[in-house]
This record gives sequence, structure tokens and C-alpha cells, in this order.
Amino acid sequence: MATRGSKRPPQKINVQKFAESRASELESLHTIVANRLNNDFRCRRSKRRRTTSFSYKAAKKRCIRRVVDQSNANNSSKSDDGEKVNLPRRIRRRVQLRMNPEKGFSTSGDGTKRLRTHVWHAKRFTMTKLWGYHLPVGLHGRGRGSRALLKWFRDGVLIHDASYHVAVQLEGPQDSLLSILRMVLVPSPSVHSDDISDSVISGAIYDNAMLHHVDEPVSKPIAPVTYMWRPCSQQNADTNIIAHESEECNRPESTEGHSTFRQLWVWIHASASSEGYSALKLACQKEMDERGISISCCSLEGQLAKLEVMGSKAFQLLQKTLHPVAWISENSWQLKKHSFSEADGDAKLKKFSILENEEHVASNAILSFTVMDPRTLMDEKKIADVPESAPTSMLVDIPGEVNEHCAFPELSDTNEKSLSLLWSGTRGSSMHANRNLWDAMSDVSPPVEERILCKEKHDLRKNFFCLDDLNLGTKNNSINVQISRSCPILLLKNKDLKGLNIGWSVILPLNWIRAFWVPLVSKGAHAIGLREKHWIACEVGLPYFPSDFPDCNAYSCFKAREAAASNLKEELRPPALRPLKVPILPPWDSVRITLYRGFNRVGNPQFCIEGNQDCNNVLPNSVCANCDVTLCGSHGNLLDGFIARTSCMLTNFLNEIQGNHLLLFPHKIVDGKTSFLKFVKEEHNLGQGQNQINNNFSNHNPCFLRVILRAYQEGSFEEGAVVCAPCLSDIYLWTSRSESIDGGLQIPQSAVTSYFKEQSFGKWELKIPGDNTACESHRWPIGFVTTGFVRGSKKPVAEAFCEAVLLAHLREEQWHEQPVKKRRNEIYVLVRNLRSSAYRLALATIFLEQQEKDVESL
Repeated sequence: MATRGSKRPPQKINVQKFAESRASELESLHTIVANRLNNDFRCRRSKRRRTTSFSYKAAKKRCIRRVVDQSNANNSSKSDDGEKVNLPRRIRRRVQLRMNPEKGFSTSGDGTKRLRTHVWHAKRFTMTKLWGYHLPVGLHGRGRGSRALLKWFRDGVLIHDASYHVAVQLEGPQDSLLSILRMVLVPSPSVHSDDISDSVISGAIYDNAMLHHVDEPVSKPIAPVTYMWRPCSQQNADTNIIAHESEECNRPESTEGHSTFRQLWVWIHASASSEGYSALKLACQKEMDERGISISCCSLEGQLAKLEVMGSKAFQLLQKTLHPVAWISENSWQLKKHSFSEADGDAKLKKFSILENEEHVASNAILSFTVMDPRTLMDEKKIADVPESAPTSMLVDIPGEVNEHCAFPELSDTNEKSLSLLWSGTRGSSMHANRNLWDAMSDVSPPVEERILCKEKHDLRKNFFCLDDLNLGTKNNSINVQISRSCPILLLKNKDLKGLNIGWSVILPLNWIRAFWVPLVSKGAHAIGLREKHWIACEVGLPYFPSDFPDCNAYSCFKAREAAASNLKEELRPPALRPLKVPILPPWDSVRITLYRGFNRVGNPQFCIEGNQDCNNVLPNSVCANCDVTLCGSHGNLLDGFIARTSCMLTNFLNEIQGNHLLLFPHKIVDGKTSFLKFVKEEHNLGQGQNQINNNFSNHNPCFLRVILRAYQEGSFEEGAVVCAPCLSDIYLWTSRSESIDGGLQIPQSAVTSYFKEQSFGKWELKIPGDNTACESHRWPIGFVTTGFVRGSKKPVAEAFCEAVLLAHLREEQWHEQPVKKRRNEIYVLVRNLRSSAYRLALATIFLEQQEKDVESL
């Protein structure tokens, strides 16, 4: 123990002088060891290991070096003698997955694309081939773990690699692009208010809509999309949306119409990317033929990546990871905006960080940043601990970029000129980043390789411990000068739903996805797959594509794939152990039978027997003749009808069928003044045309609405469950306290297997019972559940699609039997899982009565 006042040990140790001073001790130790071994320093044969008989690691490095050096030898390599040497698949695949090309995905032998995070996911997740990609389904196991997932979502952070989404870029005059969007998007951009429309067109916020086909009698939906405009002017200071200032468009103006040249991105899900891209190309061609102008439409697949960060602490994680390229002060990292007051004599410095307060950022906002490489970030203590003599040659100097490893000094408040110049320099850096990201067709500099970063960190540690390295200044001579230490990104804030902040989306170049993925995961984000993402969508009440979009082609293809996999799995089991076969793709045409027979006769069992032959013979000729069967099957759409996803669509449907008297209350009523509660209290609104369902509505395609189902007392609703219309006695069975509900309402076990019957050509049809016993418990279908309950949820909900007219008549019947004060906004329905014989009472909430549109998708 060193006494007080003794000298401290030197910080540097000269190894050569240290060895010379103790040469005698080392020689004596060597003599003792040599005497014991009889001067035989060879390893005993019995102590050798078989793995040391050959240099396996050296051979492995030589093989990998051959593949890397010879770019034209993807599947084979040449030896020193000139002969081709087939390398093992494991080595070829490892080298391929370690590569970080500027564009595109690596593919497997069958052409299936791999995400840039494929290796990370394949080690931890169950993978599947879906939509042309190798995608993570979820963690290994039987598909459980939803309770822990929901806890992470409420109290932590979740991250999902959504790089399989494809961005389609449109370039042309602004008026022409708006015309194209009106042709293919529902709702159209013109239906928004002036403030929202101006914010979307200016590039301050993004918007969601349903992409539809063009040039068809009835436009068929394709997929929900997200579209955003490239900013062309500085954000208005009066708006509440805080967005980074971007460069003004310097494109030449169009000669016709004097419309500004603009750029637009439309993000489409991978399952509908080809169909959506074709629809956009057709709309662009139609616009060019009409106006005689040039419009560019190209796919940016393999150039941009998308990360979805969800959870209550998503913003805190982004604060730790995303460091904008500005100056670093003593108060962590902050982006400082300088403004000066003319009234005050002294210049004042106003510090404000865009990522300091999440409440200052509005929903659907688009923030543009140039952020530092998150792998190279060091906290201020580590930066301060690095000696001043640290060599600057360790950093790769790139012209035109800020050196992120150097801390910027604190600025003086009195130097107005210096502050303004520095702020203008920051603006220039951000503008350059915005141009680089939007100009995705141009090359984006890739990040620094991992081996270079590891070498730099190792050298910094050696320099910190005062270990001299004579070759320190020459190790970066072979580094490519095109690499970058900063990356342009777009940060999108997802829409708040019922006070719940869902999260953020990060758009960045594809070759930077690995540089952001590992830091985000290492700082507390839990990676999720497709299955967990579906759970989160159900928890927050958002539809999940394509499972909750039965009117799209992607839904039909997805369900057909599930049905084929289910049939193959059942065939592998013995016939005695096979479960009850149920329709994977719900028979939506059975709802038309309920609509055709009429609401008054639905709950009456005596009409089941006499109407059995009538429905089987008359319905296909009289009812189906009114709908365009070829149109329904032209795009593989198996949904018999359409889905109203906006209040305007529902209002137009009610006007078309003269059903304004129906008790459906979208977010915007027709007159624009009548409220929902006023409709409830007015008795004269009830009982208008309840018996007109056969005459007025049977000649129209059914209109489906998305509803949120909650169990009244107990029950768990599975995906594919049938939603039925209850009788008043069924409701009293659960709501009345005097009666017992032991067992509840059930159908015979024989009726479970015959409720839906599979035909010889693979189609499922509703089988009407033929005896009185089965008719007493038979309830007519009005819709189907597309997303079931999530286990572990505190308030489990299910999502279903039900026919609008039948829902209105159910509400009218239930309100007739209740006093005004006890009427509810929800509608009582019955839900039965297809493999169960028990009905469960549920409360259905129409989503369009809560929101104006239902086009968002998670």
C-alpha cells in the first residue's frame, strides 16, 4: 500500500526497458524450466488434440478470401493451380449475407428475397416464405407469449423490420399527380379540409388511403397505402407540426398549367405491391394520354428500408439512438435553433430540440434528419476521457460531412454573426440529407464496415491505456473514401388512437438497416414478427393487412395459402385424430341469404323448413343475377359485396338504397348537425320501414362494416367465428338476472359439422336445417370474425365485418324493447366459434360511428 506522499506509478510503461531490467530473472526461470523438460519444449503427443493437427481456421480464411477477391466466382472458386474448387454452401451463404450492397436484397436459390436483418432473425425466430420474402413469423414455440408482448408494448419498446413494404415514386406536375391520386385513392385528397390538404401537399404530414383499381365499373380496392409528398417550401410557422426545414424545390416548372414539378411516394404492402404498382402505372398512363405530359412512375424496391418502433417508450429509445448532425452540448445532444429578438439589446439563444418533447410533434408528422451512425456514438464521458493526443487519422475524413466524433464547443450568446452562420450551416446539412434520401435513385454512401469500427475502438482503448502503436497512422490507407458516418432519415409519427401513442416509423436507405437495427435492439427494443404485429394491431383496434381486408386480392391469396397448409397438415394425421374441418376462407355469400330472407323471418324457426328449398333454388337465380359475378371474380375477390371504409361511402350507400331511416350514425351525419344522442332520444326515428328489407335491399350488393366485438360476460372469439343475429329471448337469457345461463344457447353437436358444408368443388355453403329441433337453435349469419381475441389482453376485443342493413335492423329491434335511458350505442350479437356448439353474447361497436375513416393499417 502506497504511503501518503509517495510517487504514483507512471502512466506509460516502456516494455523494452522493463524486460532489460529483469533479464536475469527471466534467464533463471528459463533455466529451471529447461532442466525440468530436458531442453525438450515439444508438446507431448498424449497431450495433443486432434483439432490441432491441421490449421482449420487458416483454411477457412483462405476460402473466404477467395470468394471475396473473385467477384465473378459466386458458386465456385479457383485454386492456385487454376482448377475450380466448389466451396461449401455454408461459406458461400455466409459471405453473401455479410455483404452490404448499396441496393437490392440477397436471394435464395428459388429467388426468395432475404431482408438485411435475415441472419439476426433466422437465429431467433421462426421464418416463413411469404410474399416473395423470408419473413419472421414470431418466436419459436406454439405461438404463445402474447401476455408478455402486450406488457412490453405498454411499458417498453417493440421494433419490427418492415423493409418488405415497397415505395412507388411518382414524379411530375403537381396538378397531374393530384389528378392521379383522385383516380386511385379513397378517400380522395380533395375531401380533406383546406388546412389538412395543404399540410399533406406541402410535405409536412403524410396521409393514409385505400388504393383502388381504375377503369372498372366498380372500383375494387387493392391495399391501404401511405402517401407523402416531398417538401418544397419552408414549413409555416403558424402550424403545430414541427418539421425540419427542407430545401425549396429547384425543379423547373411545367410549361402547361404552370404547375410545379413535384415528387411523391406511395408505400404499399408486399402482398399487393405488384398489383398496386400496376394500378399506379395505368393511372399515370391515362393521365399522360389525356394531358400529353410526361409523368414518371418507378418502384423503389430494394432501395429504402422501413423500421417500425412501437410502444410507450418508443420516443425515449429514439432519443437515445438518433443523434442529429449538429453540435453536441453539455446537456446531452440537442439540435439548437437560434433566433434573435430585435427588441432586446443582447442576442438571445433559444435552445430547442425537435426530439425533446413528443407532445410538440403532431400526428402523421414527417421529420427529416441527418443522424450520426448509432454504432459510433460515445457518451460525453468517453469523449472527455480520450486524451488530447488521440490521433485524428483514426477517423475517415469525408468531404462535405461533419466530424461526429468531435464535440462542438459551447457557443457564445453575444456573437450573433457566429450563431447565424452556424445555424445556416446546420440547415445546409439537413437539406443535403433530405435531398439524398428523396433522390433514392442516386447512390447513397454505405456505412462504415463493422471491422473498421472494431479496429478504431480497439485503437482508442490502446491509446487510452497509453499503449503505443507504431502502425497506427497507416492502417486506414486502404479504406474506401465513399463510406459515410451520417445517414439521412425520415421520421414519421404514427397516428394517435384513443390517447394511445402507437409509435414511430423510420425510413432510411436499405444499406443502413443493419447499422440501426443492432443499436436499437441492444438499447431495449424487443424485436417482433408478423404474428406479434397482428396482436398489437388487434390490441389498439387497428386493422391488420391483409387479414382484416377481405375485399382485397391479398386477403384471398393469403387465406388460400393458409387453407392449403391446413389441409396438408391434416392429411399427415390419422383420420381418427383429425380435427373438425372448418372453412379457412369464410363463406361471405351466406350473409346474402340472411339479407334475402328478410330480418323479420330470420329469428322465426318455422320459416327454416319451408324456406329451405326456396333459398336453395330461388336465391342463386334471383339474387345472384343482380350482382356482377364476373366482376367479383376478376381479381380473385371472394367477398360478396363491398366494405364501407369512410363515412362518405356509408352515407352514399344509404342514399342509394333510400335507407336514411336506418339507425346507422357515421361520424358525419347527412345534415351535419344531428348528433348521435339526439337520434337515440327521438322515438319517431324508430320503426320506419323495418319490413322493406326484401324490396329495397335485395337488389344491391351487401355493405359490410368493421365492428369491434367485446364479450358481454364470458367467451373467447377466434378468427373465422361466425357472427349471428340474436333473438330478443337470447338477449334476455344473458341480461336478465332472474334466469340461469348455465350452458347458454347451444346448437346440437351434429349441427356443428353441418352448419357450413363443403361442396365438391371446394366451396363452402350455408346449410339450412331441416328439422324443428335444429331450427330452434339455428341463428342466421350476419358477418364473420377476421381477428380473434389476443390472450393476455386486459380488455380483449375481436374485429369482425357485419352487414350494415342487418346491423341497423338489429339495433332498431333492440331499441324498441328498451327505454330511452337504457339504450346503448353497441349492438347485441351472437358469436360462435366454428368448432364450438355454444353461442356467446357480444357487444358490437361500429367503427365508422367513432371515426370518420377506417383506412389506417398497422
